[in-house]
Order: sequence, then C-alpha cells, then structure tokens
Amino acid sequence: MTRPIHPCLWFDGTASEAARYYCSIFPDARILSENPMVVNFELNGRTFMGLNGGPQFSFTEAISFVITCATQDEIDYYWSHLTANGGREGNCGWLQDKYGLSWQIVPAVLPELLGDPERGPRVMEAFRKMKKFDIEALKNA
Repeated sequence: MTRPIHPCLWFDGTASEAARYYCSIFPDARILSENPMVVNFELNGRTFMGLNGGPQFSFTEAISFVITCATQDEIDYYWSHLTANGGREGNCGWLQDKYGLSWQIVPAVLPELLGDPERGPRVMEAFRKMKKFDIEALKNA
C-alpha cells in the first residue's frame, strides 16, 4: 500500500459545498480535486473524499471525528463553527454539523484529568453534565 487510508463521506449532492464549508473552518485546509461525483479535500494534513452518493445513506453517531484542543478558545471556535447554520449540540463534547456529521471537540488535558485517581471520578461526573467542554470547570472538579 503506497497511500494512507482516508475516509469517504457520503453526501446527498452537497459534497463540494460541504468540503468548502470544512475548508473554511480548519486553518490548514484545501480542496485537492473535484468533479461532479467526488471532491477530495485536506484538513490539517488529512485527506477526505466527499461523494455525491444520493439520499440512500446518512451519517450516524457511530462514526465521528475527534478534534483535540489545547485551549478553551479552540474548543469555543470549533464548537461555534461546526454547530452554526443548523448544527446540533450533543452531550460530552459531541456535536453534529449542518450535514449531520458527528464531531467530538475534546480538551487535550482530559485524559490527564480522568487518569488522576483522586480527581478522575469527579471530572467524569462533571463532563457528563456538559455539552461543550469547559476546561476550567473540569480542572476545578
């Protein structure tokens, strides 16, 4: 195998629109190629394929993309952009964008906080009550 594996995202005629939307959100993003059936794009060095496959299939929460954020500003940025224009907030850092694709917006410090034997259970209890993660609230749990 000479090329890395990459996801193919099935859209109902909106693959190019979605690719442009994602490229407008991620700072290191670009359209690689497109034709009426397929658009290839890159987000933060990862290649994605958008396929205009039709209405037969839609996204579910069974597949999501995780964005690990170092700061609250990053969490707020991705959360607000990906929930805009019809996206939906979920629990515990999960959301669906306007195309129905699921994302997890996660603070980089979360594994460390959860791994602390003393604070971990309190952190877990705190984050289960959150939609968008609040780093300061997790640290203070």
